[in-house]
Amino acid sequence: MPLHRKFYNRPTLTVARDLLGKKLTRRINGAELSGIITETEAYLGTKDSACHTYGGKTLRNAVMFGPPGHAYVYFTYGLHYLLNMVTEEEGNPCGVLIRAIEPLSGLSEMRTRRKQPDKLLTNGPAKLCQALDITRSFNGWDLTKGMHLWVEDFQAVAPESVLSTPRIGIDYAQKKDREALWRFLIRS
Repeated sequence: MPLHRKFYNRPTLTVARDLLGKKLTRRINGAELSGIITETEAYLGTKDSACHTYGGKTLRNAVMFGPPGHAYVYFTYGLHYLLNMVTEEEGNPCGVLIRAIEPLSGLSEMRTRRKQPDKLLTNGPAKLCQALDITRSFNGWDLTKGMHLWVEDFQAVAPESVLSTPRIGIDYAQKKDREALWRFLIRS
């Protein structure tokens, strides 16, 4: 059962931590491809210089200003799609980037899309989107409805099992935002 909208309508840092251990599922032609979310990054809207919404609302980031529990999928570096989940109340454009999952089901389909060893199938935000065939067509997708893409409860992650570090690939951001410990991952 997909997570309820109220799960996403909370402080972004809390949602980013709480997504760890949840199951991300993509249904394609009746087959379910899924994995445990193992790494996330929080983006705190207009007060976070690393967030796409820092400079205000645009056509590209408009989904982030909408209701929580929707997917924000964007194309980056002219090569890759990345999956984010909109958090907090409508009008407060925050979100969580899904950085990595540990595959659970649909590995053969993931291997077909990625053509990489299993440990490299979904260990990055672009890699997991490629493995699960998540494209811009999912931008604005309501994750609380289920059907083709959703998140559900799977396993609890103890607070002591969560590692917090600075986010990756945001050299353009202000120093305070580059140094914020807003990347969360399950200790291996």
